[in-house]
Order: sequence, then structure tokens, then C-alpha cells
Amino acid sequence: MQTPPTLSPANAWRLQDAKAQFSELVDNAMRGVPQHVTRRGKQAVVVLSEADFEALQRNAAAKQPRGLIEHLLAIPKTPVPYQSKERTVADAEFPRLDLQPREIDFS
Repeated sequence: MQTPPTLSPANAWRLQDAKAQFSELVDNAMRGVPQHVTRRGKQAVVVLSEADFEALQRNAAAKQPRGLIEHLLAIPKTPVPYQSKERTVADAEFPRLDLQPREIDFS
């Protein structure tokens, strides 16, 4: 379970205080400081500037593949380095698993 971040008094508001001083809360958010609002002592919402919110949306959209093809194309194409005394340099570029078949009794 993740522990909640520690909030400073400058950016943490109880709901009733946020209602009473909403203009100040919005001004602080527009300055680029996210404003955290609590309800009954628990974190409830965060107020962000429109620019910060749009940046979060752009960042999330850029990182999320839209489908299977895009997901597969996003996989890194560099081979994983593999070090072994028995392999050549050419083999190191394309690592192989050393698998041994197991014996199965079909009787």
C-alpha cells in the first residue's frame, strides 16, 4: 500500500476552507502549485491549472499504446547483451537459451 505524500499547509485545504477561500485556491493552482483538498481528514481531490492538466493528459496519451500493433512497435529493438565464455561475438548479439529436453516415459 502506498503512503500518501506529506502536504504542506500552503497546498493542503480542508473542504470547508477550500469552499470559503476558493479564489485563493484557484490562484495558487494557476501559479503551478497543485492544491490538495481533504474531506473528513482524507485526501479527496487535487486542483490543477488547466495547463498542468493538459500536460498530464498529453503525457499519458503519449505513453499509452493505442493497440496491439503500436504496442509491438514500441518494444525496444536493441538486443540484450549476453555474456558467456562459450559464445562468439556474433552469438552475443542474439542470445539463445541453453535448453535441454527432458525425458518422458510414454509406456
